[in-house]
Amino acid sequence: MEAAAAPGRDAPGSTASQPSGCGKHSSPERKVYMDYNATTPLEPEVIQAVTEAMWEAWGNPSSPYPAGRKAKDIIKAARESLAKMIGGKPQDIIFTSGGTESNNLVIHSVVKHFYVNQTSKGDTGVHHSPVDGAKPHFITSSVEHDSIRLPLEHLAEEQAAAVTFVPVSKASGQAEVDDILAAVRPTTRLVSIMLANNETGVVMPVPEISQRIKALNQERAAAGLPPILVHTDAAQALGKRRVDVEDLGVDFLTIVGHKFYGPRIGALYVRGLGECTLLHPMLFGGGQEQNFRPGTENTPMIAGLGKAAELVTQNWEAYEAHMRDIRDYLEERLEAEFGQKRIHLNSQFPGTERLPNTCNFSIRGPRLQGRMVLAQCRVLMASVGAACHSDHGDQPSPVLLNSGIPFSVARNALRLSVGRSTTRAEVDLIVQDLKQAVAQLEDQA
Repeated sequence: MEAAAAPGRDAPGSTASQPSGCGKHSSPERKVYMDYNATTPLEPEVIQAVTEAMWEAWGNPSSPYPAGRKAKDIIKAARESLAKMIGGKPQDIIFTSGGTESNNLVIHSVVKHFYVNQTSKGDTGVHHSPVDGAKPHFITSSVEHDSIRLPLEHLAEEQAAAVTFVPVSKASGQAEVDDILAAVRPTTRLVSIMLANNETGVVMPVPEISQRIKALNQERAAAGLPPILVHTDAAQALGKRRVDVEDLGVDFLTIVGHKFYGPRIGALYVRGLGECTLLHPMLFGGGQEQNFRPGTENTPMIAGLGKAAELVTQNWEAYEAHMRDIRDYLEERLEAEFGQKRIHLNSQFPGTERLPNTCNFSIRGPRLQGRMVLAQCRVLMASVGAACHSDHGDQPSPVLLNSGIPFSVARNALRLSVGRSTTRAEVDLIVQDLKQAVAQLEDQA
């Protein structure tokens, strides 16, 4: 597919160079972006905040002169904005380079803490591993992002940890609470379940998981076992629905800026950082971020992240309502144009909450693999699934297969994710674009 400029508020009127094979049309072909789960454009206010910080707050935030003090003030304000967005406390926010670092920081911190306590001298038995030579045990789901799955698989391969990947229910698309609790061992130290899946949009039962783990921790304390911590990667949920750490009951929460119209940095929420919940740094240096994530702060990007969070706090209800309206209209138009029997909505599970912007669907047909359909599209810019799985070739998404979608349906999947500025007119354009793509592929059969 052709590259095109990132969409912003003017996206509905944007154009791109006409791709080959467009017949007699001479005007530039319009492009419609529907891959907002992969990344989002920066809001104008975010660009302004970044630019102003570059001009006015170029100093080292640890320095006493005006440009340094300005940088320090911007970082403080951004931390407060992030905390307000998720209902947490500013002192519990650590800035990171993005979601991958945040997720790895949680996992490796839990491993480090396990072995430090296992080998420490003079501690009470409550801190010791119940079995000499035991490894920390992690529980996660079979549909997590690679930045959770891969570090856990690596630790398991290195025999530094044990991991249970709990399958999601084929009826709900969710990791079931009872299945997670059934996987708990005496050595279990962390449960990490994403808040919403990036391909199906399915919202996981994180509050229920946290409640059950909290009750279990009381029993573990009586038995002399350390508590189990709960982490959620909230990358896809932020900016699309309400996210509140008190409601979720989690100990860690991952924040990713470029998923909610911010820059490509992130943050990590840690409940009672350094007191209620311990964190071990992966990096060592100048002592920034309370020594948990040292390195001179990236002030302009932090300023942009803070502004993006501020916009979410002010507008998330309007964002959610708009995206749900467009997503529902998209699914109605797909079924109307192709027929309900031919369209399979892979992201719909009866009774399961899902993100308001995500539509994962397949058009049934032997030559209609998702990548082939996209290659024939002239207007639509979208993906077949997670951007981090773009090297899977024509293999169906593991997330869809794990969610119970049949192989023949999953390989035809397309993931369309709408944004804050997506319009019904754009939906009409891309549905017609899909129709011409399907017709062209079927004519070639």
